Amino acid sequence: MKNIIPKIAACCCAFTLSACACSSDAETVKPDGKLDKCTIRFSWWGGDDRHDATLRALELWNKLHPEITVKAEYGGWDGWEEKTISQISSGSEPDLMQINYDWLISMSPDGNGFYDLNTLTQTLDLSGYGDDVLSFGKVNGKLNAVTVSVSGRCLFYNSDVYNRLGAAFPETWDELISLGSKFSGEGLYPLDLDIQTGCSAWYLAVVYVQQQTGRQFITMDGELGFTEDDIKAALDFYKQLEDNHVIRTVRSRADEDGNAALYQSSEFIGGKVAGVLEWGSSVGKYESVLGEGVLKTGPLLSGENGNGGWMIKPSMLYAVSKNTKHPDEAAALMDFLLNNKECAEILGTTRGIPSSAYAEKALEDSGKLAGLAQESDEMLEAADTVTISPYMELSQMHELYSKAIEEVSYDETDTASAAKEMYSAVGEYLKKVRK
Repeated sequence: MKNIIPKIAACCCAFTLSACACSSDAETVKPDGKLDKCTIRFSWWGGDDRHDATLRALELWNKLHPEITVKAEYGGWDGWEEKTISQISSGSEPDLMQINYDWLISMSPDGNGFYDLNTLTQTLDLSGYGDDVLSFGKVNGKLNAVTVSVSGRCLFYNSDVYNRLGAAFPETWDELISLGSKFSGEGLYPLDLDIQTGCSAWYLAVVYVQQQTGRQFITMDGELGFTEDDIKAALDFYKQLEDNHVIRTVRSRADEDGNAALYQSSEFIGGKVAGVLEWGSSVGKYESVLGEGVLKTGPLLSGENGNGGWMIKPSMLYAVSKNTKHPDEAAALMDFLLNNKECAEILGTTRGIPSSAYAEKALEDSGKLAGLAQESDEMLEAADTVTISPYMELSQMHELYSKAIEEVSYDETDTASAAKEMYSAVGEYLKKVRK
């Protein structure tokens, strides 16, 4: 993935892969590069495609290292961050964790929230990474995490529905909006955007305004780059999508889907909703619920200023608990998941296109460097992308985005008032976090 700007400054399922274990009160082992018999825990979130592939990869690990038991803890995204925060607060977090980009700010602001991976290079090979990619996981000079993949959101469409209506995938914002009337006659929608944890609604609105203004919503050092008028323009754009039947209203989405994620919703599976904005690293869960080859990648929407403004980020990273009693073993498992050739072939693109040069080459050599994740990655490489500020991803920020869009969608306030409130709230929260 090109155009990388270096970073400045649920119910869980359990799966045990071996019978051996070590006592829970074992003393912490200092890194010595040797792998000892023990049990370690590994946690991640995702869809069924990622779960299945990861569990198969861990079966391979078990064959290679039968002396090290891996207890896998996994589930969907909803509630996952809250669960992890609770574990870290109580010192009961897994040894190896899949973490989100913004967690480095919220959980390790001084670089001491996770293990310094620079001290584990006897069992963790970082030679397949460039300094720019490694920089995403550095805090205060310490390597807190390693990027699994760099990804961005792209548009994906149900080709069966589009073909049945004789509709082409939109290439411009105007073309997207014009599709509303064509789809509404059939009681369908060309796209769907959520305001929940994914906040794809606000994401698309931000891309639209960034493309028009050249300003970044939030800068890499946590400053608000949008003006109040920019935020109003983003909310106006979102309301335009609703008013033109391009997307469902917040009320419709809640009534029809309930608490179900979109890829689990009958509205998406049945084709009433014929498009989704999703990370290339996570699109597999949408692809798997439709027929083979039904979900297709659409163009990055553009306006008068081209298709700039689209954003990329580390889709996820791996970090080792600062409290782990088995740092070498946790780092060895991370190395296996990031760099092992056979493991890469099993995982495929369920976490996006690997940032590790070794894993990427393994997929290329095996002919598995293909599919929607690869297509979206190539489109983003060709575009004038910007790197998402980790501050934009903070959960409290998501609540502010969702509140504004929900109030506008329900006509509880106008876009000017919502923009004024959001501009103030976002600015104040960023000041608080930067302290």
